[in-house]
Amino acid sequence: MTVHARLTTITIDCAAPTALAQFYRDLTGWKITHSDADSAGVGDGPIQLAFQRIDGYESPRWPEDRAHAHLDLAVADVDAATERLLSLGATKPPFQPGREEWTVLLDPEGHPFCIAKA
Repeated sequence: MTVHARLTTITIDCAAPTALAQFYRDLTGWKITHSDADSAGVGDGPIQLAFQRIDGYESPRWPEDRAHAHLDLAVADVDAATERLLSLGATKPPFQPGREEWTVLLDPEGHPFCIAKA
């Protein structure tokens, strides 16, 4: 029997939820829907991204710690988006398995995400 649950939120563990929500607001254009010392969220539709503070949080080490999950995002211009995201605090790791198909970036807390041409 299928449950038929509806996905509402993807929650990401972090050290600084408000700062990470601001980064993803700038990345997606979504509004910050909630923000306090322990959690924050961004959204503009039926699915939101939430960020929850974890005491002693340690970011993943890409690619040594294989990501358990990551976000794939489509952008109009990968080079321009990469430049802008780097200016917002993202980093571009040397290991880039996507060749010309996608670019791996790390958000300010080290979570990997991919951008590809829309």
